Amino acid sequence: MKSSEGGRKHAERSLARHNAQNEAAGLYIVATPIGNARDITLRALDVLNACDLIAAEDTRVTAKLLAIHGISKPLTPYNDHNAARERSRLISRLTEGARIALLSDAGTPLISDPGYKLVREALAQGVAVHAIPGPSAALTGLTLAGLPTDRFYFAGFLPAKQGDRRRALEAARSVNSTLIFFESPRRTAETLADMRDILGERNATVARELTKIHEDVRRGNLGILASEFAARSPPKGEITIVVAPPLAPEIDFAKADLLLQKAMIHMPLSAAAELIATALDLPKRATYERALSLKATNDAR
Repeated sequence: MKSSEGGRKHAERSLARHNAQNEAAGLYIVATPIGNARDITLRALDVLNACDLIAAEDTRVTAKLLAIHGISKPLTPYNDHNAARERSRLISRLTEGARIALLSDAGTPLISDPGYKLVREALAQGVAVHAIPGPSAALTGLTLAGLPTDRFYFAGFLPAKQGDRRRALEAARSVNSTLIFFESPRRTAETLADMRDILGERNATVARELTKIHEDVRRGNLGILASEFAARSPPKGEITIVVAPPLAPEIDFAKADLLLQKAMIHMPLSAAAELIATALDLPKRATYERALSLKATNDAR
């Protein structure tokens, strides 16, 4: 009986803390579904129900989401076209203690969407900023790509003009990470062709309409994907392109082998490998493994 009573009080305290956290004054950065309306989090719904105002990239899009979940709140547009004018008004309300939720049309606000300057100004004015995490097209595309996820670089939208786009790809070519891009459906074929020319024949994934009924994920090297999309009508929906990291260049160990053989006569293997790797600007792990291989060959003779 005591255990049951203690559990009930603990649940009540947890709920009180939860409600207080979601109802505190400040700016709430609320992630919304990128397709499937049921992907919204329970906490996001709590915040939207508790806030005083919702600043939305497109109030029509947000109104549909709110209707699905039975939420009715005042809406005001906040986007690239009116941000400079609206920002001061929103900051004024926030400094007076309002609870304002910032929403983009889909996914996490500020990720290739307006909002960064609003967050910066809110923080400068001492306003609390709360992150309500959730869906993100960039991370969803990455998890579906079947490409390395330990390091990734989100490049957002590439420039629309081909010359600028190719220069941006040149800058990204040496980034030793999986690359993630957003792209317009009508430029997908051109962008894939530019990627093939500049990044080389890397594996890639083109994800369209993520989490929606007509979700489409196509995988292959950039040449194959470029040809495929060039031969069809421009796709519909939001496009996320994920590209594999650059292949590691093959190392010519001919000179290193000669120096390692000589160095290992006079010093321990690990010290010899470190010395030669530093002298020839080679990867230390690869040089150490090469030294181990040479020692094994010498011992077998």
